[in-house]
Amino acid sequence: MTGPGSSEEAEAYRQQVRREKRRKGLVIVNTGNGKGKTTAAFGLAFRARGRGMRVGILQFIKPGTARFGEIRAARDAGIQVEGAGDGWTWKSKDLDESAALARAGWERAQTFIEGGEFDVLVLDEFTYPLHYEWLDTAEVIAWLTEHKPEDMHLVITGRYAPEALVEYADLVTEMTLVKHPFKEQGIRAQPGIEF
Repeated sequence: MTGPGSSEEAEAYRQQVRREKRRKGLVIVNTGNGKGKTTAAFGLAFRARGRGMRVGILQFIKPGTARFGEIRAARDAGIQVEGAGDGWTWKSKDLDESAALARAGWERAQTFIEGGEFDVLVLDEFTYPLHYEWLDTAEVIAWLTEHKPEDMHLVITGRYAPEALVEYADLVTEMTLVKHPFKEQGIRAQPGIEF
C-alpha cells in the first residue's frame, strides 16, 4: 500500500490507516553527509524512554570510554549506551583492529536483538562496518529478517548506507549538508552542540 496523491485521497488513506491500527517495530535509517544523524537517533531514544520504553544504544565508532554530552544525558535517563569502536576510522592506527571491533560490536548487537531486552535499539554509525565491508550487508539483513523481534524498533545511523539497507528499512532519512561552520568559518566542534 502506498500513500495517496490528492487531499481527498490523503484523508481517506489516513482514515483507513487509523481503522487498521497496524503496528510493527520499524527499521529506521538516518544517513547522508549532513550532520544530525546521531542527534536524531538520540532524540528518538529520549522520546522512547520518556514513553517508558527500554532503550539501548550501541555505538560502532566511538569507544566505550567516550563521555560526550549525549552519552552522559542518555545514561542519566536510564538508556544503556555502549561503545564498540576505537574512534573515528580516518584516525585509526590499525584498521584491522577497527574491523575486529566492529565485528565484535555486531555480535553484541545480535545478543541484544535476540535477547529482547530493548524495545528500541540504536546501532549508531553501523553503516560504516557495512560500507567498509567489515560486515556483509546481505548477511546482516538476512540475520535481521530472521531474528529481529517483530515489535522492536531498530535505528541505524551513519553515512554511506548501502542500497540494500535502504531498501530493507521502513523509514529512511538522508541528512544533506548545506552549510557547515567549520568549512565556511573555521569554527571547530563545540561542546553541547556537537559533542
